[in-house]
Amino acid sequence: MDDELKKRIDYLEMQLKNQDRLASLGLLSAGIAHEIQNPLNFVINFSKLSSKLLQDLEAILEEISDAIPEDLKEEVEDIMSDLQGNMTKIEENGNWASSIVRGVLLHARGKEDEFMLTDLKKLIKEYVWLSYHAVCSNNKSFNVCIQEEYAEDVPEVSVVPQDFSRAVLNIMNNACYAVYGKSKRALPEPYQPTVKVNLWKDGEWVKLSIEDNGPGIPDKSFLNFLSHFIRQNL
Repeated sequence: MDDELKKRIDYLEMQLKNQDRLASLGLLSAGIAHEIQNPLNFVINFSKLSSKLLQDLEAILEEISDAIPEDLKEEVEDIMSDLQGNMTKIEENGNWASSIVRGVLLHARGKEDEFMLTDLKKLIKEYVWLSYHAVCSNNKSFNVCIQEEYAEDVPEVSVVPQDFSRAVLNIMNNACYAVYGKSKRALPEPYQPTVKVNLWKDGEWVKLSIEDNGPGIPDKSFLNFLSHFIRQNL
C-alpha cells in the first residue's frame, strides 16, 4: 500500500469517526431537548392555569368588595397584580426557552439546511434577547437600550431558520460588545448604549437592520474584512 492510498484511507476513517461522533451528539442533544421540553410544558401550562385562577379570584373579590375594608382591598389588588405580572413573565420565558429547545431538535434531526416558512419577527426577537441575556450573564454591569421596530405587514419568509438565527445572534453579539466596550471608556458626555432593530417590507423585499451607537468600524478595517470575506467565499 503506497503512502498516498494510506493517507486517503486514514482520512476516510477519520471522517467516518467524526460522523459517528456527530450522530451520537445529535441523538444526545435530541434526548436532552425532549427531557427539558417536558418540564417546560408543565411550567407554561401551569402558568396559564394560575393566570386563569387569578382571574376567577378577581371576579369573586368584585362580588364581595363591599365587605372588604378599602385599605385591605387595595393591598389585595396590588398583590394580585404582581402575581399576574409574574405569571405572564413565567409564560413568556417558558415559551422562549421552548423555542430554543425546538431549534436544538431541528439541528439534531439534521434539518439545518431545510428552508421553512418563518415568522421573522418572532425569530429575530428571540435571538435579539438571547444575545442580550448572554452578554449580561458574562458582564454583570452591562446595560443597553434595545429599541425594536417590527412592521406589521411583514409576511412569513422562506429561510433556513438555523442559519438566519445564527446570523442575527452574531450581529447582535457584535453590537452589544461594541456598545459595552464604548461604555467602559472615559467619555466627555453621558453615553447610553443603544442597539436598534428594525424589520420592514420594501416592495418585494423584507429588510432587517441592526444598528448600534458604538465606536463603529474604521474604513481600513472594514475593507480588510470585506476582502477577506470575498476570498473565503469565492
